[in-house]
Amino acid sequence: MKKLTCSLFILMLLIQSVFSQNAGWKIAGNKITTQWSANVNPLNPLPEYPRPQMVRDNWKSLNGLWDYSITTSAEQMPNSFQGKILVPFAVESALSGIGKNVGPDNILWYRTKFTLPSTFRKKSILLHFEAVDWSTEVYLNGTKIGTHQGGYDPFTFDITQLIKGSEQLLELKVSDPVDKGPQPRGKQVLQPESIWYTSVTGIWRSIWIEAVPKTYISSTKQVPDIDKKILSIDVKVESPEKGDIVRVSASDGGKMVSEKEAAAGEGIVLPVNDPKLWSPDSPFLYDLTVSVIRKGKVADEVKSYFAMRKISLLPDANGVLRMMLNNKFVFQYGPLDQGWWPDGLYTAPTEEALLFDIQKTKAMGFNMIRKHVKVEPARWYYDCDKTGIMVWQDMPSGDLGGGQWGTNPGLEGGIDKTRTEASEKIYRTEWNAIIDYLYNFPCIVVWVPFNESWGQFKSEEITNWTIHKDPSRLVNSASGGNFHGVGHILDLHNYPGPAMPKAEIFGSKQAIVLGEFGGLGLPLENHTWVEKNNWGYQSFTDADALFKTYSGYLDRIANYIGRGLSAAIYTQTTDCEVECNGLMTYDRKVVKVQEDKLKSAAQKLYDASAKVVFK
Repeated sequence: MKKLTCSLFILMLLIQSVFSQNAGWKIAGNKITTQWSANVNPLNPLPEYPRPQMVRDNWKSLNGLWDYSITTSAEQMPNSFQGKILVPFAVESALSGIGKNVGPDNILWYRTKFTLPSTFRKKSILLHFEAVDWSTEVYLNGTKIGTHQGGYDPFTFDITQLIKGSEQLLELKVSDPVDKGPQPRGKQVLQPESIWYTSVTGIWRSIWIEAVPKTYISSTKQVPDIDKKILSIDVKVESPEKGDIVRVSASDGGKMVSEKEAAAGEGIVLPVNDPKLWSPDSPFLYDLTVSVIRKGKVADEVKSYFAMRKISLLPDANGVLRMMLNNKFVFQYGPLDQGWWPDGLYTAPTEEALLFDIQKTKAMGFNMIRKHVKVEPARWYYDCDKTGIMVWQDMPSGDLGGGQWGTNPGLEGGIDKTRTEASEKIYRTEWNAIIDYLYNFPCIVVWVPFNESWGQFKSEEITNWTIHKDPSRLVNSASGGNFHGVGHILDLHNYPGPAMPKAEIFGSKQAIVLGEFGGLGLPLENHTWVEKNNWGYQSFTDADALFKTYSGYLDRIANYIGRGLSAAIYTQTTDCEVECNGLMTYDRKVVKVQEDKLKSAAQKLYDASAKVVFK
């Protein structure tokens, strides 16, 4: 049996090798890689349906090998291309097969050809881009169909009228100023060092096409209310006809929970009696079907899901505001999660890899993740929904990045006001689009508009706008940044050991949290991005010493909980390039401290939170 298993494994590797050779693709560079790199099929990478919150069957992935070129910004569409790039991996990544930097003075060009499935006939055709960083022009069959700016939000074009013959020609022109421009870019820089990482240019999430009827559902907005036992849902329908009805059906394991109908364009309130509440201990998801009904027949239909959960603030017996989940105090403890990969940079090699980090986080005893200055593909949030992990979602930082802005309370502004003004409109547009994109994922419980003082501006206005945009969640105005007494949370960063913000700073009108601490470093030979100059906020030579310090930090946090602390974030999930302060190595091949030990240590925090008294 062992011989057979070994033979099958060797056969799979040979098949993968043949696929790669035939496709003219191989992993670029000589950096460390994850175990999932070997599972990447260049003929069909990341084949999963990209939009789990609104599913249709009639679709086709365009991921795969495309033509690419890097040219000077003055050049037009090239007549010939320099080679093949594996989409959707950014050109700087090893998995793209290229591993080249583009830079702000050059243009990245893409070209591919695709055919439409027979099931697309007599349908409207939508072309979906999940993410392209940063400025994109799109051409189909030689005609420019649109542009988009923003590296983290998806965009869509209706290409029905431009379809010609059996084979379609798709071309992209992409530019990215990285850290030389005013746009949100997270931790991307042209010269990686310290806490700043390799830039990501071009396509980095899936590209796909979808066939829809002329009248179709383009989006939904879902808001649960566990106190009223309802789900409010708004359904946007494109090109509705008079008399069209929207039907919304909720079910539990195939059993109907409730169903409501309304005219297209009207909101629907769906009763959810005896709701099963979503939590990290019980991440229950209801199935949802949304249909457009015309003259008794289904004109369009999508499959979705939702959860009944509530995030709010409530004072304890001492009058200290606490973060509540489903009207109960649940201490939120999670890692700072950068979402970077040594082989794919912004893009996980496979769906299995994407899920791996989430599952390991849960196994280590965390119940939350702070997604740090990056936005993940929709499937990542879907995996958090299913696994039972709360998420704090950062807005990717931009403008002048970190280190150049003042951090004194009350101070905002920058050394280049023109650049800051240019970034404001870009920031507002993309933050709005990101919230729309992620609105329906129940795992997200906190929005974080700013990290520290990186590009922080008009804090009160931006925070209040975010609260108005989504009153169903909490807003952490500036994690570790300039404090203005706005938003629901007062958030301190402290390295390496934990500390607690003083609640009295703003009259105890906010929940108090420790937004970052830790950063305990342990570089492991053969698992580092570079051999020298790796670092952590405090470095160790063995895992036992690291864990002793880590466990001691959690003892201190457990004491802070009794004094008013509602949440804490440990830096960080994995090593990232020269940072070696992760609980796992960058290649995910080593968990530095046994998961059961980490989980046992975290339990001290949940035990302490259970002792908090409410009136």
